Amino acid sequence: MKVYAISDLHLSINNKKPMNIFGPVWENYLDKLIADWTKKVTQDDIVLLAGDISWAMKLEDSVEDLKFISNLPGKKIIIRGNHDYWWSAIGKVRNVLPPNIFALQNDSLKIGNYIFCGTRGWSLDDEKLVNRELIRLEMSLKDAFSKKTNDEKIICLLHYPPFDKNYKETVFSKIIEKYNVDFVVYGHLHLPSNKNAPKIILHNSTKYFLTSCDVLDNKLVEIT
Repeated sequence: MKVYAISDLHLSINNKKPMNIFGPVWENYLDKLIADWTKKVTQDDIVLLAGDISWAMKLEDSVEDLKFISNLPGKKIIIRGNHDYWWSAIGKVRNVLPPNIFALQNDSLKIGNYIFCGTRGWSLDDEKLVNRELIRLEMSLKDAFSKKTNDEKIICLLHYPPFDKNYKETVFSKIIEKYNVDFVVYGHLHLPSNKNAPKIILHNSTKYFLTSCDVLDNKLVEIT
């Protein structure tokens, strides 16, 4: 079993909201994504989707986007991004998910030798929302470690970067490293302003992966 990650797909299967208005990297991006995904991923693998999954505004309008993801190989684990307005109460979200898609919120999921946890995160200039997301992150981390029995690897999903704009530590990275998380995947950052953003950062014992699809040329990154 391998673990891959990608984020910020901004799907709009029903509404056909064009992404190429944001630059040439978005031209036919889903075709590129599908080609890479189906080449790499088997049904036994896991793909992490770190937020901004669908442009849908309502839960019922996200169904076709979720079906699109479901039809691709592998099991998928998702978290909410800042544009996932369709994501309502977690129970309602889970009720519409296909059987090979799992949503995380205030909890964790153990599959094989991995335990997955995470939350959306938020921009550091909004103290109220940052504090709320820190509570959710710690709840998820505690749940993950309650499931740890041997040498399982902990993988944390965030939508917002856990660092500041200068890649210095923040309250998010501090709590992640307090729990000795092995890997973190995050997204939210886009081209062209982040063309030089580091794709992988090793800080202390934690390895961080930037997974925004346009930054990765619409190719999944293996978490290893």
